[in-house]
Amino acid sequence: MTNFGYTLMTEQSGPKELVRYAVGAEAAGFDFAVSSDHYFPWLESMGHAPYAWTVLGAVAQATSAIELMTYVTCPTMRYHPAVVAQKAATLGVLSDGRFTLGLGSGENLNEHVVGAGWPAVAVRQDMLEEAVEIIQELFSGDRVTYDGEYFRVDQAKLWDLPEMPVPIGLAVSGPQSIHRFAPIGDHLIAVQPDGDAVALWDELHPGTSSRKIGQIPISWGPDKGAAIDRAHETFRWFGGGWGVNADLPTPAGFEAASQFVRKDDVEQAIPCGPDLDAVVKAVSEYWEAGFTDIAVVQIGDETQDEFLATAAGPLLDALREAAPQV
Repeated sequence: MTNFGYTLMTEQSGPKELVRYAVGAEAAGFDFAVSSDHYFPWLESMGHAPYAWTVLGAVAQATSAIELMTYVTCPTMRYHPAVVAQKAATLGVLSDGRFTLGLGSGENLNEHVVGAGWPAVAVRQDMLEEAVEIIQELFSGDRVTYDGEYFRVDQAKLWDLPEMPVPIGLAVSGPQSIHRFAPIGDHLIAVQPDGDAVALWDELHPGTSSRKIGQIPISWGPDKGAAIDRAHETFRWFGGGWGVNADLPTPAGFEAASQFVRKDDVEQAIPCGPDLDAVVKAVSEYWEAGFTDIAVVQIGDETQDEFLATAAGPLLDALREAAPQV
């Protein structure tokens, strides 16, 4: 059975609004909600970047059933992994076990703010592997001392833990990262419907219940032209691909990199307008590739209330009718 999620996009909405949208997403019937964890928006026109962990703590108290997840947190530069472990464990308690910790190697956009530079991708993956090891050790409840190449931990212990350890999803983008992280993560996270990546993850992952969690932007709205305009204004950065997106340091850099992205390019890449069948078709590429969980990103803060009130229910019905049942 495929699960469908809603994205709490911190780059386009304020903290109070995000909590309200999470309540609306639960009422609409979404299975889970994922939250970005950004220090900057991708483009200045998006206008927001509240602290994801505070928002998720509030969401955990405002909702009762919807699963929650970071999509994704970088536990290596802005945050020390021991602190990420504490935050995740606390959120696991607050949510009564509804939280999954999504981790990745980060983007320069969000991590450069601490003034530690921006390492090469191989170093970022080395750091992430160490961070995951520390977090998993702390989730055991034991006292942890760790002396790695990048991180040190001195007699750390988590005093408040959920009944079951918080699951860890790891963002991967190719065979090299899958070979490294499939053996140590609980779930796969990816933003492209890559069936080969899913197959390789399953081959290398030691368990049998791994989830494959994807995400897809949409720009639903009753006026197709307005939906295209909105997607172009605030989401054209998406066309650069993650090889570019990981390395640009500021919203101004994304403005420059995306200045030649046309509205036609956005329309071809993102379902825009009122046609829910077009959304189902785009999302189907993920379950056909083997993804078990797919979160939609509804573009535009000003559209969220209408989307959740009028379109989300029919969209979920259409997705569940079309998706595999086993």
